[in-house]
Amino acid sequence: MDPLIKIQDLHRRFGDLGAVNGISFDLNRGEVLGLLGPNGAGKSTTMRILSGCLAPSSGRVSIDGFDLHEQPLKARKNLGYLPENPPLYPEMTVDEYLHYCAHLKAVPAAGQRDAVLKVKARCGLEQAGRRLIANLSKGYRQRLGIAQAIIHEPAIVILDEPTSGLDPNQILEIRNLIRELGKTCGVLLSTHILPEVQTVCDRVLIINNGQLVFSRDMKQLEREESQDMLIRLGKPPEPAALADLPGVAQVLPLEEGLFQLCLGPDSSPGRLAEQLVSKGWELQELTPRKPGLEQIFTRLTTTEINQ
Repeated sequence: MDPLIKIQDLHRRFGDLGAVNGISFDLNRGEVLGLLGPNGAGKSTTMRILSGCLAPSSGRVSIDGFDLHEQPLKARKNLGYLPENPPLYPEMTVDEYLHYCAHLKAVPAAGQRDAVLKVKARCGLEQAGRRLIANLSKGYRQRLGIAQAIIHEPAIVILDEPTSGLDPNQILEIRNLIRELGKTCGVLLSTHILPEVQTVCDRVLIINNGQLVFSRDMKQLEREESQDMLIRLGKPPEPAALADLPGVAQVLPLEEGLFQLCLGPDSSPGRLAEQLVSKGWELQELTPRKPGLEQIFTRLTTTEINQ
């Protein structure tokens, strides 16, 4: 089965700044793909390119089998997009806006009423139809933004921070909706909430400085053996001294005397313990730590580690 989205060597420059530098990945039907990265990493630029709102400097984007540059209308027909700031018109009511969106997205006139009713039910907007958008809370505006993205039942849904501003109950509802969409659609989810990725995503990508630095299936990530060690030292050295130990790939200081070390393939906990003791650093604790998504994210996106 061909992927719903296929990105090959994508670049985007703003003057001398390379916002996206050679990213390649696929999105398949029935998959929720999490896109992570620190602020300024290139996530939103990538999503704007995929939605057709921004042209790439080079590279190729295929949407549902259509080249986004050569056949933009056909490529975007089966795409739903929620940007970080939902595209709402405050002077409209919720019903007026959704009917307008259904018309824009070529929902047949005879089916627009049913489409509006269905999407309101999916997004928890049944009681808000006659309310002015200007009077909605941030949470309800976010729901409405998701509703406009899926009203035409697209095969591909791109969501940029979909739970921003929602309360805990609303977040659970939207996560359930994302899981539901992921059964039949391809969903690309950008978020800063790492537990959200672990909860709803099948696969995760991490972007840093415009480059793809991590791509892993979530189930595979959970199965992987740990090479991270949590150590506590009574006489801790500078992090650079720990980083110089043979077999230590990276060092993450956590608090006074406490460090997380990532071991390379040529090291082991026993060998590490011997080195720490021989240095006279008073080893007090040595605990294997399974690297969760938060630790992996920090390791790959923190530039000051090992300095």
